[in-house]
Amino acid sequence: MSKRTLAILAAIGATTIYALNHTIAKGVMPEYIQPYGLVMLRVIGASILFWLASFLGPNEKIEKKDYRRIVICAVFGMGINMLAFFKGLALSTPINSAVIITLTPIFVLILSVIFIKEKITIRKIIGILVGLAGALGLIVFGNEIRQDAPNVPLGNMYIILNALFYGTYLILAKILIEKYHPFTFMKWLFSLGILICLPFGYSDLLAVHWQDLPFEAIWKIAFVILGTTFCTYLFNIFALTQLKASTVSAFVYVQPLIGILYAVATGQDTLTTVKILAACLVLLGVYLASRRAPQPAKSEN
Repeated sequence: MSKRTLAILAAIGATTIYALNHTIAKGVMPEYIQPYGLVMLRVIGASILFWLASFLGPNEKIEKKDYRRIVICAVFGMGINMLAFFKGLALSTPINSAVIITLTPIFVLILSVIFIKEKITIRKIIGILVGLAGALGLIVFGNEIRQDAPNVPLGNMYIILNALFYGTYLILAKILIEKYHPFTFMKWLFSLGILICLPFGYSDLLAVHWQDLPFEAIWKIAFVILGTTFCTYLFNIFALTQLKASTVSAFVYVQPLIGILYAVATGQDTLTTVKILAACLVLLGVYLASRRAPQPAKSEN
């Protein structure tokens, strides 16, 4: 099996875990742990796992010139991104989260145009506008009265910020991923992530009543640490070594389908007309923005 095929499978695996995470992580917040406390557990657990895994990889040192980029990647990928997502998920619903997160490829495209001067076409501009219209529709018309979703519009805004920051991380991390082994890169990112998230999640972490946690909460927290953090970041890092950042981000298309099916099947969320229409707009927008233009056929001599 080629490395490219393995990279594609890794990207599919990561997006599947992310899709399940919308419902699973929602199941422990805020009843058992507050959002920022869960983020702290996530970065601490993943940091330990990547440091242990790093002994299986090469002994690499980070060059001084790369320190600044690694810190910036940690801020966007391990700090603001995670804090925004879990705060948004706690305030909103699993289906809203699964739909909005598909905006990531659109943000990757916009940022690619700004930072690496990628060419943009009219079709891509239309795709960006359609996708953003779908997300805006969820914010404006997707308000629901639910005990476990106290402020859906604000939660949706946080999830949009998460998509933006994660898209930024994918672009910034590409250069470092090509230079360092995934274990080396991730152990330092998550170690920095602990420092970045500590001021936000310290009090939430101390407030957890560990002795009262049922098995249901424990396995869901373990899934967030092992699956949603360790495995997905490792899968995505490997995928980025063989695929473009825009290609990896495009696998987010699968998230709404799996996420919605799982949320509905487990009774954690319900479909509404607004959610269906918004999902269609977002997916159509992402498709238009990400689809490559057909290559002109080569003439035969």
